[in-house]
Amino acid sequence: MRFATLRDGTRDGALVVVNSAGSSWASAGTIAKHLQWALDNWQECAPKLQALADDLERGSLPSQPLIASECLAPLPRAYEWVDGSAYLNHIVLVRRARGAGPPDGMDTDPLVYQGGSGTFLGPTADLGLLDEGFGLDLEAELCAVLGDVPQGRLPESPAQLIRLFLLANDVTLRNLVPAELAKGFGFFCSKPSTAFAPLAVTPDELGAAFVAGRVHLTVHVRLNGQLIGCAESGPEMHFSFFDLMSHITRTRGFTAGTILGSGTISNRDPSRGVSCLAEARALQTIRDGQPSTPYLNVGDAVRIEAFDAAGRSVFGAIDQRVTPRG
Repeated sequence: MRFATLRDGTRDGALVVVNSAGSSWASAGTIAKHLQWALDNWQECAPKLQALADDLERGSLPSQPLIASECLAPLPRAYEWVDGSAYLNHIVLVRRARGAGPPDGMDTDPLVYQGGSGTFLGPTADLGLLDEGFGLDLEAELCAVLGDVPQGRLPESPAQLIRLFLLANDVTLRNLVPAELAKGFGFFCSKPSTAFAPLAVTPDELGAAFVAGRVHLTVHVRLNGQLIGCAESGPEMHFSFFDLMSHITRTRGFTAGTILGSGTISNRDPSRGVSCLAEARALQTIRDGQPSTPYLNVGDAVRIEAFDAAGRSVFGAIDQRVTPRG
């Protein structure tokens, strides 16, 4: 199944099911008020939503065209937003550029932080920038939406705990990061609201692209119309979503609707480009001694989209422009 959340004047929006082409929708309001409602009542709602999606696919019920600008984030707010850093190449490059080696246990102990989850951005929402000196950066990544996950050991088939997948632009204010980390208390002001592509998809929609806790898609990143990245999300995801789930549940459980991010998608092959500007700047610093790519400025346009092996846009596109805020 594929879902979107449309603007309806409420915080949580209106849940709709979307056809396989991503072109039309039908209301799911008689089944679930919004996506969080469906997640909270998944066992009851999922079969009804599937039947509705099947009817939409057959063309046997009224539908309307899906317009990205009318969509909120699939989950406009979530109980928790936990983001990992599952691609080791990204960690190595960024640290190497500042003269630091890999952190101890990098390949055995995942990095995670907990971000703000109350004000997620829709797929076409502006990226408001208060100060260009903050170093606004994009970050393309995939996310899993979890069902209720208990503390402790995961079940033998952890895939049953993943309800949906999302595509995110996990925005970072890079120039605010060093001072925050120096306090020894983690990110806060350097992590503004994350944006999401319009569609949330169930794991079965991915077919063979979802293997062993990893999603194998090609993620395109465009800046001002120019393709700067076409990373493969699966092969170099060192920590799978199952690994990340196992890590975060060591000391507590998580409620349905928790979003778990992969971190910036990164490939060792330089021909794959980059999924964030910090990585481009790191590569330039390693090669030339200094970066030449600027961070995002007012007027810049960002587009992020993930494609399967057949060339289908799986989640629709994140299509944002940087605007002044102040």
